[in-house]
Amino acid sequence: MTALTLLLTPWMRPHKIISWQVAVTMSFLGKVEVIEEYDEEIKSPSLSIRAPAVVRLKRPLGGMKRGVKFSRSNVFARDDFRCQYCGTRRSARELNYDHVVPRVQGGKTIWENIVASCYDCNGKKRGRTPEQAGMKLLRPPIKPRSLPMTTIVSHDGNHPESWLHYC
Repeated sequence: MTALTLLLTPWMRPHKIISWQVAVTMSFLGKVEVIEEYDEEIKSPSLSIRAPAVVRLKRPLGGMKRGVKFSRSNVFARDDFRCQYCGTRRSARELNYDHVVPRVQGGKTIWENIVASCYDCNGKKRGRTPEQAGMKLLRPPIKPRSLPMTTIVSHDGNHPESWLHYC
């Protein structure tokens, strides 16, 4: 079984995706309540339960970090899974991230210098700035304060139907 579980905040907002094993452990520890279940059963010699599809935290997470962590998937989410040069919406597999000011020209890997880019545009731009390559950015890259919660579910439609109501 390779089922994933959607973890919700106590306020029923998507928080992150976890494995069903972690969800079951959290449930037995009393940290979450199971909201939705899959049809598949998890069996042991003394117990049989249905795999959790959606769980909700019973209490807020303590010490939640401020700000959004820099990561490839968060860059794609910030940029709405669109190439910031041609504007085409793509799946995460069809995107990479691009240094606006290339590293060879002193550009850093930070929010303000990274954008989502399709492979074609990235190849066209190469080791140049957008101006040097005759390309324009749809919008300048900024460090986001938060990301839309709906970005937790991929845009390729590969997610359980039981998650749709929560995302």
